[in-house]
Amino acid sequence: MAMIVLVFNMSLFAQDGYVLSGTVLDGANMPIPGVNVLVANSTTGTATDFDGNFQLKVKRGDVIKLSYIGYITQSISITGQETISVVLAEDASQLEEVVVVGYGSQKKSDITGSVSSVKSEDLNAFPLANAEQALQGRAAGVVVQSNNGGEPGAPISIKVRGNTSIGANSSPLIVVDGFVGATMPQANDIESMEVLKDASATAIYGSRGSGGVVLVTTKKGKNGRLSVELNTSYSLQSTSNRLDLLDADEFAAYQQSFRAYEQGMADTDWQDLIYQTGTTANHQFSFSGGSENINFYASANYFKQDGIVVNSDFEKLTFLSNVDAQVTKKLKLGMNLFGSRSTKNGVLTQSTGENANGGGDDVISLAFRFTPDRGIYNADGTFTQNSVGDGIENPWAVANELINETKSDNFRTNLYANYDILDNLSFKTTFGYSTLNETLGQFKPQTFQLSIGYASLENRRRTNLLSENYLTYNAKIGKGNLTMLAGYSYQKQSTVFFGALTQELLSDDFLFYNLGAGQLQSRRVESSFSEWEIQSQFGRLNYDFDDKYLLTATVRRDGASNFAENEKYAIFPSGALGWKISNEEFLKDNETISNLKLRASYGVTGNQAISPYQSLSQLSITPSTDVNTDPSVSVAQEANPDLKWESSYQTNLGLDLGLFSNRISLSLDYYNIDTKDLLLETAVSPAYSGAVDLEVYSNVGEINNKGFEISLSTKNIYNDNFSWTTDFNWAANRNKAVKLNNGDIIDGAAPGYFSSGKDTYIIREGEAIGLFWGHDYQGVYQGGDLPAGTALKESYNQAGDPLFIDVNSDGIINTDDLKTIGDPNQDFTFGITNNFSYKNLDLNIFFQGAVGGEILNLTNVQLYNGDSNALTDIQNAWTPTNTDTSIPSAKIRDREISSRFIEDGSYIRLKNVALGYNFPSDVVEKLGVDNLRLSVSGQNLLTFTKYSGLDPEVSYFGSGGGSTGSSNVVQGHDFGNYPTIRSINFSLNLKF
Repeated sequence: MAMIVLVFNMSLFAQDGYVLSGTVLDGANMPIPGVNVLVANSTTGTATDFDGNFQLKVKRGDVIKLSYIGYITQSISITGQETISVVLAEDASQLEEVVVVGYGSQKKSDITGSVSSVKSEDLNAFPLANAEQALQGRAAGVVVQSNNGGEPGAPISIKVRGNTSIGANSSPLIVVDGFVGATMPQANDIESMEVLKDASATAIYGSRGSGGVVLVTTKKGKNGRLSVELNTSYSLQSTSNRLDLLDADEFAAYQQSFRAYEQGMADTDWQDLIYQTGTTANHQFSFSGGSENINFYASANYFKQDGIVVNSDFEKLTFLSNVDAQVTKKLKLGMNLFGSRSTKNGVLTQSTGENANGGGDDVISLAFRFTPDRGIYNADGTFTQNSVGDGIENPWAVANELINETKSDNFRTNLYANYDILDNLSFKTTFGYSTLNETLGQFKPQTFQLSIGYASLENRRRTNLLSENYLTYNAKIGKGNLTMLAGYSYQKQSTVFFGALTQELLSDDFLFYNLGAGQLQSRRVESSFSEWEIQSQFGRLNYDFDDKYLLTATVRRDGASNFAENEKYAIFPSGALGWKISNEEFLKDNETISNLKLRASYGVTGNQAISPYQSLSQLSITPSTDVNTDPSVSVAQEANPDLKWESSYQTNLGLDLGLFSNRISLSLDYYNIDTKDLLLETAVSPAYSGAVDLEVYSNVGEINNKGFEISLSTKNIYNDNFSWTTDFNWAANRNKAVKLNNGDIIDGAAPGYFSSGKDTYIIREGEAIGLFWGHDYQGVYQGGDLPAGTALKESYNQAGDPLFIDVNSDGIINTDDLKTIGDPNQDFTFGITNNFSYKNLDLNIFFQGAVGGEILNLTNVQLYNGDSNALTDIQNAWTPTNTDTSIPSAKIRDREISSRFIEDGSYIRLKNVALGYNFPSDVVEKLGVDNLRLSVSGQNLLTFTKYSGLDPEVSYFGSGGGSTGSSNVVQGHDFGNYPTIRSINFSLNLKF
């Protein structure tokens, strides 16, 4: 019950009103900031400041309402009071944390599945280029990584509980405000993110839940006066690491140690030329408010990042709007609008180096490889070339002259209507539509030494239509609470693609805007149209008996156009049980254990994330090369009338424990995931005369993931002036290929010139997925008899050459001696956050890391090969007078994939540290604002690792070929992707 202390002033006030002053406190007499104070039946209102104070113009007879989440709303009649002090009572029904789940929400204590939550305070603790980055190290079992280091605008890869597929996309499904497959909004617009990890939580999304589900809820308006907020930040960025390469004199001495070489006149540090100080500006303006019947929130964001590599930048404009209206007592309507326009100028790097000219214009690896005794230009003004090895393009020219521009327009709208048929029965219908229009232009001028130049332009327009309708029924049956959900969903996506390429333009001034000006024989034009659709029926039952025993049952039937005619439909069920032991009589009054719950779930989810038409025969068109030839048609893919879903059979066992009034909260989860009928594109024998290299999607086997997760939160110190909280999470995952119908899958995942086209990894029955594949290096041959079990390559059999394990004992090193040489799968990942608060100061320190997970350093494969610049370690190469070394003698050899280049990828990183200050209320009032906050933060300030490359968080995805060369199983391949950035950020937050 609230206690209201009224201080009366017997003065008479005029009927036109006066200013009422007040303070709002909680039960411990602590001020509550942000309480909505609203004059009933009007739009007049305000909110309490940081010290719980407010001022509001009122008149006799008014009724003011004070409301805040987690507290009982209070109404006070105005009878002439000049000041009031209000103590709000906690609302037990609202205090308990509510977690968003598929098509609804639940009290956290009633959750039977495995769910991790990230709230807005975590999202806003540090400036984020992508909201997905907030999940890294904060959600157990979730691994987040940029697909290309610190590149501006690079997409983000998320993995939940390991790799659940080898040939289909296993990224989690993103659902934003109910829109399935939506684009992630800006971090400042997000109220919360929930990661659904087990089948009990994800099966409601059926065929798209096997990789987990990320539910995003954006901010909504609240009753009260208009609130305006400005967030602005500015960052200075630099590369977190550089390679220690030879300078001009050292390089010349290195080359002259094994061949004749004439040193050039320059001494160029190519890393200096391509790196710069990067900057990021992020500005967001938002306003929100509402009355008893309508609430609104709207924001606009401008983001601009100039990367640490010259001529790499990303610019984005974003808007978001949410409107909710209680039209009648039974009918509620809502609308969500999202739009963005972005431009990305990206230099080509190793992981994005496959371009219209065939690849190789990867500026990062070029800066490592290019000889340091050459300048930018020759005497005649042309660009220099590498002085050794095969010709490679000048890195400065590639960074400054190439154009690689992507423009994207993204729009999404989602409308809903919710009608309360009965007090305990409601119907909700939603309709959503999104469109993505993306244009990629690439241009290389004819001024390069090794190229005749090219220009290409691609456009892709993707539309998405989503309609969902469902009923929700709630009933109290004796001591039990029953909630049932039943619904129908329809989604359709269409993609139109057009692309054109030409070479040898009449003028480089045309860029890619006049492709008709290119040479006729080099012109290539292609276009395509594709679409897929999913129709689904779904249902869920939640039952809670006596607030002790919990039951969840879910089922979804999906029909997807991607699969064969007789395999389009599948059913995905799940069930879960929960037991709130702490609510039993024998623990109910326990002063130590405040929460104890056991959870168990089992269910089936699916994966249909392959391109459309994969069950059908497909034709390939070879365009004509001149006016005298006609296009030709050939069979590109055979039909598979039995192609069906991947299915993941998931078991989860969990425990939730709270101690000392939940000052210590612990969650433990064990899971086992068996994924069967794996989808993979494989080669088949031609069935038609003249057909070659036929591919077909098939269901090829089974893999298993199992693991353990720990989440721990503690309130270490909590008093009036000082608080200290800690959040820790730890996760371990083990995967294994259980069955492969066609035997081992051996493939390569790096461009050919880095690995001479050699395979780099293997998937084999009974072993972890994606193990490195190569020769087992045994050091340097010293001459004389070979050590037992070793051999030399036939072409390199002199003292100083590398020794390898002779697997088949035939005295020859060849492909028969290849074996597994390393494991890129991490042993475990972890994150720990400490939050300190002293009066108006707060400090947030976040460490994140991984143990295990080896890395194949393909950069070193190149740099130790003799035909490019090299690391300074090459000066310790074997010579007759320097035999105590693991580095073979300096010479040009084949680039061998061997255990010599496998390194430990373990690391601990000071991911973020932030110091903030909230200005006191007296200062804020003088400035005429509600809140003023300044903060400074740093990102990637320290990294502790034994890895010798640029960064141990290497890209997951290769740009090589092969059936899985660009898939989610390629891990730990380091081949010169965009460097990770280190940054210092300055932020300002203003509220009016």
